[in-house]
Amino acid sequence: MEKVPWPALGWEDHPWTRLPDSGISRTQRRRHAGPYQAAVVPPIAALAVDLDSSLVAEAEEAAVEVARFDASVSRAFSDVHEPESAGDVTELGPMSTILLRSESASSSQIENLTAGARQLALAEIGATAGPNARLVARNVATMRAALALADHLDLDSVLALHRTLLADSDPGHAGRWREEQVWVGGTSYGPHAAEFVPPHHSRVPEAMADLLAFVARDDLPVLVQAALAHAQFETIHPFTDGNGRTGRALVHAMLRGKGVSQRVTVPISAGLLTDTSRYFSALGAYRAGDPGPIVSEMAGATLRAIANGNLLVAELLALRDDWTARVVARRHAAVHRMPALLVRHPAVDNPLVARELGISDVAAQGAIDRLVEAGILVQVGTGARNRVWQCPEVIDALDAFAARAGRRATRG
Repeated sequence: MEKVPWPALGWEDHPWTRLPDSGISRTQRRRHAGPYQAAVVPPIAALAVDLDSSLVAEAEEAAVEVARFDASVSRAFSDVHEPESAGDVTELGPMSTILLRSESASSSQIENLTAGARQLALAEIGATAGPNARLVARNVATMRAALALADHLDLDSVLALHRTLLADSDPGHAGRWREEQVWVGGTSYGPHAAEFVPPHHSRVPEAMADLLAFVARDDLPVLVQAALAHAQFETIHPFTDGNGRTGRALVHAMLRGKGVSQRVTVPISAGLLTDTSRYFSALGAYRAGDPGPIVSEMAGATLRAIANGNLLVAELLALRDDWTARVVARRHAAVHRMPALLVRHPAVDNPLVARELGISDVAAQGAIDRLVEAGILVQVGTGARNRVWQCPEVIDALDAFAARAGRRATRG
């Protein structure tokens, strides 16, 4: 492959004629008159990746830690025999689900979509929840789709991820390449004063085909390749909305498809949340021709996320042991299968328990009642119909995980 410096973006002029007839000041009209410049994204499919050896070693160390985390969590929950299916991917039921949910919530938070663990748990079972929680729940579904498609990533797969993400909130654009110019920052009148103007929409299909060819390569360190693919995706900005969440889901699809993670999802976005300004600066450096910062940031975020994830795993294991001691029932009673279910679903109703455990409604209610008596479940609200219960201890553990991730700096 040709060994050349990583290319910076080019720029090209395009006319702008979408100003409203009224409701805009003369100053704004002058500012947004005339042509604007949109990025031209260089192709990367056949480029050699020439990074400092210490940076490559840092990324390789992070990838090794992902595999180690995957194995340790699998061992910790090896006595749980309730796998759940995510499309074509069978995952370690309770812990994989809670880590995937944590990644989805963190990825959404980078885009200023925040939802507490309680609201997200309610949204996932269709109970009353706020609009942000419903959007984050769609991101959970997108992450599942990403893992299911990990073995055959192509243009259709990326469109399917986006369709899953925006199917409810923006069905007209879900699963379709954008057909208009978009921009980041500035004003709503036009792209002239924007912080970044992605490529003209006519260039998106070709740029995405080149990116997927880069993703298909097998001659690169996986985390390096995932970081560069993510930065290229965010630069192309192929959709009108949901680019960040879809692009971060793509990272996990690559880690799964290339064999780095097998059973669980490392919540890398929680690591990125530590300092989002650094993450956005790294994307800016990539666009200027320096791929090093985004690789370093992705590696660092991965290590931070694993440290945070280990604390969450330890807390949930301690909860599971405590619940076992607090609930007294005959050995094969359905209530003994509830801890794994509560890690997967911190909010439950009777139909969900019956369905997940394969028991009758009466038996499901009996298991719920035993956990209420033990103080493990608490009913949400006071209604007598369509009752929902939550597990405060799991919800507190998830909120503590999010608080540890922190958010020192943000940007749009």
